[in-house]
Amino acid sequence: MTTTSRIAGLVAAAALTAAFASAPALAYDGTNCKEPGVCWEPKPGYPEKSKITGSKYDPKHDPKQVAKQSESIKQMEERNAKRAENFAKTGKFVYDVSKISN
Repeated sequence: MTTTSRIAGLVAAAALTAAFASAPALAYDGTNCKEPGVCWEPKPGYPEKSKITGSKYDPKHDPKQVAKQSESIKQMEERNAKRAENFAKTGKFVYDVSKISN
């Protein structure tokens, strides 16, 4: 490879880098931004906030399903308390709670 072709390759690479660096500034994201970084807008036909309740967009969370998470967190905290208590007594950390003797 000659020196001229190496220089031409470097110039072409620099030109591509400059072109790609300025591309995001020119990109159109299809939204009207209220301020930089706040560009979300609903699709046409999406109801106003006051009209979501009872519409097809209402999430209708099942209370039983929502309670499952709080129950699992409670159980996790109980296991962690047993681990911490055992560690304070013995100085050894045991992950499997079933192996901790009461």
